[in-house]
Amino acid sequence: MAEEQPVSHTEVHENHCGTDGEKTVRKSHHSAEFKNSLVSRLNRIEGQVRGIKGLIEKDTYCDDVLNQIAAVQSALNGVGKLLLEGHMKSCVIERMQAGEQEVIDELLVTVKKLIR
Repeated sequence: MAEEQPVSHTEVHENHCGTDGEKTVRKSHHSAEFKNSLVSRLNRIEGQVRGIKGLIEKDTYCDDVLNQIAAVQSALNGVGKLLLEGHMKSCVIERMQAGEQEVIDELLVTVKKLIR
């Protein structure tokens, strides 16, 4: 499956990370282009997963199914990398500039989960 070209991250997030009064706002604000790219990738991945289910139902040779599973895992990793990059270039920087150093610990936990 051909890998889609990454979307520019210059407009991934607007400056909406951080707090709203006393309540913490935990929303991303992706550009429409970036969001559409992610949704498109996830729709393709969803189709691949349905295809794997069909392969299993048809008793397809295990190696062929495993190769399709590897492709889905790679595609999900690609989505995760794009989101992580955007998050680091926007929310993490903004929160650090606001003095919220705990964002680094939060980021480290997230990265550990992604690289399992």
